[in-house]
Amino acid sequence: MKIAVLGTGSVGGALGCRWAQAGHEVFFGALDPNSDEAQAALERAGASARVGACADAIAAAEAVLLAIPWDQTQSVLQAAGSLRGKILMDCINPLTPDLMGVTLGHTTSAAEQIAEWFPEARVVKAFNTLSAATMENPRYGAQNAHVFICGDDEAAKGTVKELARVLGFDPVECGPLKLARQLEPLGALYVYLAVFQGWGGDCAFRMLKR
Repeated sequence: MKIAVLGTGSVGGALGCRWAQAGHEVFFGALDPNSDEAQAALERAGASARVGACADAIAAAEAVLLAIPWDQTQSVLQAAGSLRGKILMDCINPLTPDLMGVTLGHTTSAAEQIAEWFPEARVVKAFNTLSAATMENPRYGAQNAHVFICGDDEAAKGTVKELARVLGFDPVECGPLKLARQLEPLGALYVYLAVFQGWGGDCAFRMLKR
């Protein structure tokens, strides 16, 4: 599959490199394609990957991972041209500057805002409750980390589930896109536990049932 990964930091770099290594065509979109960070992601991803401007990456892709700061999201996507039919995998948590909460919540979410801005796109919330370390290795003992997924387009969600499975995650269907109102605060809880409670990045959420 042709995947645009917007962002070459820890999240975009981890998922993009692993998808490239799994055989997908990955095009990293970066504000500065020549930066050390972008070039390091490209080198790690291997021969099937490339890096360029965000608009070029989106134009070439079937699915797009949003791994950029929330305050850049609208302008980056507006500059990309048509998003019609493209799957937008939103892993953004609109965190407050102190990392203690989210700037949107209860009545809307970042994912719903993106869908409102770009109604021609197929927005799926996913990968927002994971650390980069878990993205690199989702295996915890005998179990895989869960990826919580929500969206209004069933086919798009199915594609994202397969993209999660190929990396070793167990996807969890959470329902329509409005459930991002719960997933984004869950992402903020993960950040709080990892950063302020000392858990670090080598921990992950998983639902248990019996």
